[in-house]
Amino acid sequence: MPYNLTVNGKSYAVDVDGDIPLLWVLRDTIGLTGTKFGCGIAMCGACTVHVDGQAARSCVMPVSEAAEKPITTIEAIGDTPEGKRVQQAWLDIDVVQCGYCQSGQIMSATALIAANPTPTDDDIDAVMAGNICRCGTYPRIRAAIKLAARG
Repeated sequence: MPYNLTVNGKSYAVDVDGDIPLLWVLRDTIGLTGTKFGCGIAMCGACTVHVDGQAARSCVMPVSEAAEKPITTIEAIGDTPEGKRVQQAWLDIDVVQCGYCQSGQIMSATALIAANPTPTDDDIDAVMAGNICRCGTYPRIRAAIKLAARG
């Protein structure tokens, strides 16, 4: 079935089954590979994108649910003021180790700062709890979020 997607400000007509997870449409049909597959059950956060301005796990979201809503991926998050600050903070703090989870981490952090410009430690913990970093860069992630929030 054809679906119209707006991804990073561009329109895409995709002819896929409505039950296919948005992740696979983004990666395999559209060719945006910055969003990663981690667990496939929305537990690790590697697949996080923004759908209609909200952080969403694309590995479990059917493409039919995302159709007709604006979708932002890691490829374009730096075009937003919050995303630009988060990405710069990630570089300034040297957050990345292996980097696999970082697109999802950045997407969740950006959604947090967009919704709450001055997050507390508890706010950060609540939002970022669903993003797993096997390298354990959590202290640097927290520091980068605080730096980005300060602007």
